[in-house]
Order: sequence, then C-alpha cells, then structure tokens
Amino acid sequence: MPSRHTRASLALAAAFSLPLPALTLACVLSLPLPAVAQAPTNAAPLHNIVLVHGAWVDASGWKGVYDRLVAKGFHVTMVQEPETSLEDDVAATKRVLDQQDGPTLLVGHSYGGSIITEAGIHPRVAGLVYVAAHAPDVGEDEAELGKSMPSVLGRTEGAIEKTPDGFTYLKPDLFPKLFAPDLPKERAEFEARAQVLAAARVFSTPLTAAAWQGKPSWGIVAGSDQIINPDLERFYYERAGAPITVIAGASHSVYESHPREVAAVIEQAARELGKAAD
Repeated sequence: MPSRHTRASLALAAAFSLPLPALTLACVLSLPLPAVAQAPTNAAPLHNIVLVHGAWVDASGWKGVYDRLVAKGFHVTMVQEPETSLEDDVAATKRVLDQQDGPTLLVGHSYGGSIITEAGIHPRVAGLVYVAAHAPDVGEDEAELGKSMPSVLGRTEGAIEKTPDGFTYLKPDLFPKLFAPDLPKERAEFEARAQVLAAARVFSTPLTAAAWQGKPSWGIVAGSDQIINPDLERFYYERAGAPITVIAGASHSVYESHPREVAAVIEQAARELGKAAD
C-alpha cells in the first residue's frame, strides 16, 4: 500500500484534476520568487470540509464542530441525507462535493462512514475522517460487520423499531441512554423525538467502492460508544492505515458532546493534507 504522504499527494493531484507532475509544477510556478528560496514554515490547510451525518439524525448535530471549523477559516458544508438508500445518500453527498471549488476533506459519522467510503472516490475528495463511523470494504456492509463485534445496541432486543414500509428508528425511550448519554437530557430527548427514519436497507447494502484504499484517512473512536462497538471502529481504522484518536468516555454522539476534540482532529487532517500539497 502506498505511504500516507504518497496517497495524500495523489489524492490532492486528483482533486485539482491535474497529473501529479503538473500539480507540482503549478505549485512551483505560482510561488513568488522569494518564497521559492525558502521552505514554508507553516503550510496552509486544505480549505473545504464536507460533513456527513449518520442514521436517525440530521446535519444539525454538527453545529458545534461547524462553528469551530468556520472560526478557523474553513469553508464547511453539511449534507442533509435522505436516508432512503445508500445509493440516494451517496448521490446527495456527491451533489455537495460537486459544489466545492477544490480539494475537499470528507467527514462522516456512524452510517455516514459508509456513505463517505463510497462517495469518497469523487475526484474532489483529498482525504477522509471517520467519526465513530463504519468503514466497510468493497462487498461488505455494516450490518454484517456489526454482527462480528456486537455493540450494546446489537445486544439490546427490540431497541430498533421498523415501520411496515421498511424504515427504522431507535426506540425514543432508549435513544438518550444508547445514542447520547453524554448529552444534556433535554437535548437527547428532543433528538429522540426528531429522528429521521432510515430505510433498513441502508445498513445491509454492500459497498461498491472503498475510498480509504487510495486516500489518506483519520479515525476517531468514541470510547464508550454503545451504537458501534469501539473495537469495530478500531478495526476499521487500523485496516485503513488511519491515525486513531480515542476520546475516552465519549458516546456515539461524540461529535456533539466533544465538538472541540472532533474539530481538532479534522483541522489536523486538513493541515496534513495541506502540507502534502506543497
């Protein structure tokens, strides 16, 4: 497997839609002459970030992360997923990626990890960040992988309800305890009643692409995750060769309960991708 720096350079070359030698030449020619003689002391980070939510929630949960990244000067966009099928969610994500003006860091939470794994082959995607997320390989689906390392949710009978037309949701009285025990009670209860019902098939659809195979990735493990087994999160990230950050005591809602730490990982990934572009 190519080194992280090589993968980052290749991903950025693709994001700029230039061959790697042309990208290098373009970067050199665009520098003022004095800058050519001096090595840069602080590479500019990649500018565009797209955030992808997971099942049963919407993009509003990213607000704390969004605020911190925007304050640092990043251009941040969130995808509102329909959660009607993996194909629909990937298409929704690619629509947002099409709107970006250059290389983009794609971030996914939970089921959003499956979405970014498939959508991440988009030419504007330079790297991936997985936040308490699934990262299946080609031909794999998160439902089967979850059975190999069951979570608390997976061992809780009747926790997931299903409508007659095939949509799922987490039982509202269990949502605060399983999904968001480290959020304020009122907020967790509100989210339990504001769930976006997800088609059952989104969890069992095998992936046809795995962007982490060719693009640099970073992973965040929620230490007390009850929706995805933290050991499964580690397995995914180790397989992808991703640096791993463990946020001890964090629930599956780690992006809401620990926005500072999550934003810091995303910012670091953007800075590393920026260095690879130099």
